[in-house]
Amino acid sequence: MGGVRVVQTVDRRLGSRQLAGLLTGVSGERPGYRALAQGVRTLLLDGRIPLRTRLPAERELASALAVSRATVTAAYDVLREGGYARSRRGAGTWTELPEGGRPSNVAAFPAGDDTLDLASAAPGAPEAELAQALVAAGAMLTRHAPTPGYHPYGIPELRAAVADRFTRRGLPTLPDQILITTGAQHALSLTLSLLGGQGDRVLIENPSYPNAVDAIRDAQLRAVPVPVTEDGWDSGLVESSLRQAAPRIAYLVPDFQNPTGSLMPREQRVRILETARATGTWLLIDETIADIALDVPPPPPFASLAPHGMGEQVVTVGSLSKTHWGGLRIGWVRAGSGVITELATKRVPSDMATPVIEQLVALHLLRGMDGVLRERLERLRVQREALAASLARHVPEWRWQLPPGGLSLWVDLGRPIASSLARAALTQGVRIEGGARFGADPGTHEHRLRIPYVLPPERLEEAVRRLATALAGDLRSTGDPTTGTGPRHWVA
Repeated sequence: MGGVRVVQTVDRRLGSRQLAGLLTGVSGERPGYRALAQGVRTLLLDGRIPLRTRLPAERELASALAVSRATVTAAYDVLREGGYARSRRGAGTWTELPEGGRPSNVAAFPAGDDTLDLASAAPGAPEAELAQALVAAGAMLTRHAPTPGYHPYGIPELRAAVADRFTRRGLPTLPDQILITTGAQHALSLTLSLLGGQGDRVLIENPSYPNAVDAIRDAQLRAVPVPVTEDGWDSGLVESSLRQAAPRIAYLVPDFQNPTGSLMPREQRVRILETARATGTWLLIDETIADIALDVPPPPPFASLAPHGMGEQVVTVGSLSKTHWGGLRIGWVRAGSGVITELATKRVPSDMATPVIEQLVALHLLRGMDGVLRERLERLRVQREALAASLARHVPEWRWQLPPGGLSLWVDLGRPIASSLARAALTQGVRIEGGARFGADPGTHEHRLRIPYVLPPERLEEAVRRLATALAGDLRSTGDPTTGTGPRHWVA
């Protein structure tokens, strides 16, 4: 069915002390009613308060904020009038978004020859190394040609190479704990379909990787969003969500999170592992961007911190898409051997095996991965600095933090115009996605843009100049920023 994806989420309650703590940094210690309403609206749009969350009773919030009940009543009235809350007599007040609050579909539009593509946070291929890998793969192919060529688990040589890389990163791994997939998205969808059943809860970051949100929806799972910002994760909130919602699966991107760029500290990882063990939640860890460490040492595998006996409860997915090239559809799952067997069995009816020739190319690239990464990371550092400088020059009112790794900046526009700006940018020859595309709740993050730095510096400069031109134009000519329609689309 067409249209924008809608992820079913779980209704939640927000305590008065918890909301007061969130509002302190947004509206001040003793906000007036308009500032209080704006504070709640900002938290909602930023994903720090999920949709369909029951707000505290007026009297309780007034006490927690040390303001009059009339102030809270007036603030709730403003939220309802703006479409950011709804109430039912005797049942309370819930967060909501204005009618039609949905992201745009800019990535569904075709890109012209002169279009600068900022919708995809994926680099081009290392051309020389790819050419060498193709030659090497051709030579190795003769050994596989006499066989049927079907390897549901992946060819043995590549499984061993991926296992060896995990081991060298600090997580001892055997080849039978590796499944080779047709990209990380295939690995993610396959794992969700195995571990989750219709209606099961999945804890997911908000914002998050859009294709993961889509996969959760397609599997008819219910999302339990937890906020993540450039400042990271709220450990207490993640742990309380694990305990209270008891999700079947938790999908996390702890390494240079897409799109915020945050890196989860070791102590938070340990606490989440301990809580997940207590709740029986499967941890599905996406390490696709883990090697893009620009300012810090590459993080060890999340599963390497698992307490003794818990390793089987952590499933890790990864790929060569961000380190090498998305056109090479090679990904993998690292899990217990029993899970790997079940995944291989489950894949056969829809995807019998990953092509052998691509696996052989990947095998050669993995063997020379450290050299490719050294060159690639240095180039990304230069491009990141170029993007930051261009933003400061052309749109100084925007705000962002330089992430310690990853492929993009998560930019705060200061007002909810991202979808309109993305549409206006198309007329200037720039293809970019508004922040709402990354929200676990549709319509949130409308004041954000994810801007990748995978293009050369001169093209980044030109792209930002065009964005500034679009911003200076009349955004109203592009239509209502909350009424995007059209087919669902992917964002790398």
